Amino acid sequence: MRAKQLDVVILAGGKPGERLAVAHNVPVKSLIPINGHVMSWYVLKALRSSGMVKRIVYVGPSAHELEELYDIHLPARGEMLENLEAGLKALPASNRVLIATADIPLLTPEAVQDVVSRDSGTGLVYPVISRAACERAFPGGKRTYAKLKTGKYTGGNLFLLEPGLVNAFMPKLKQVIHNRKNPLAIASMIGIDTLLKFPFGMLQIFELEQKISKILGVPSSALITEFAEVGFDVDKPEDLELTLTKLRT
Repeated sequence: MRAKQLDVVILAGGKPGERLAVAHNVPVKSLIPINGHVMSWYVLKALRSSGMVKRIVYVGPSAHELEELYDIHLPARGEMLENLEAGLKALPASNRVLIATADIPLLTPEAVQDVVSRDSGTGLVYPVISRAACERAFPGGKRTYAKLKTGKYTGGNLFLLEPGLVNAFMPKLKQVIHNRKNPLAIASMIGIDTLLKFPFGMLQIFELEQKISKILGVPSSALITEFAEVGFDVDKPEDLELTLTKLRT
């Protein structure tokens, strides 16, 4: 049976003056050099090596070594979701698209395979990783966790979506993405009942899915993965140090 393959949009833009990028004298953090390659090279290699990818649209500043790894290059258009919209427009024939950020250099082909092969096909699929899985993979690494009834979880940096639904949920999705690392802000968006349950860890994952689906106006679901690298984005100097250590071993 042939492996499922999807088109991919890689979001490689960045905010002007981003501290980590400035510290390494590059325009965006995805171009920070790590062991002889820029950061986003590792993301592209993992995607290509997974066997789950057809076309790749790369949105943001690029480097010469990346050119053979993507199919379409677009300049950054501004904020993350503006870049997403531009990337999706470059893939008009796609029925299903995988979205990846360019700042997850520890991503592996196996992690990509896990997420894509277990895609539920709902309008928006958002992988989440348990705190236990993150701490096993990255002892000492600091993530932002949401406390649910079944444990604590952090969000992933791969998304699966149906492009035709983007115009319907984009305005609210912008709010969700903006607040993705602020669990209380997310809870306040999805109702007082959720807000009351959230701090005490009483919320079930299926309840969260139902609320997000209602907000966005399209079916949305969480995908729990044990591949912690899906959620390990490099935001801080200590994240970069941990990445360097991992890639050297």
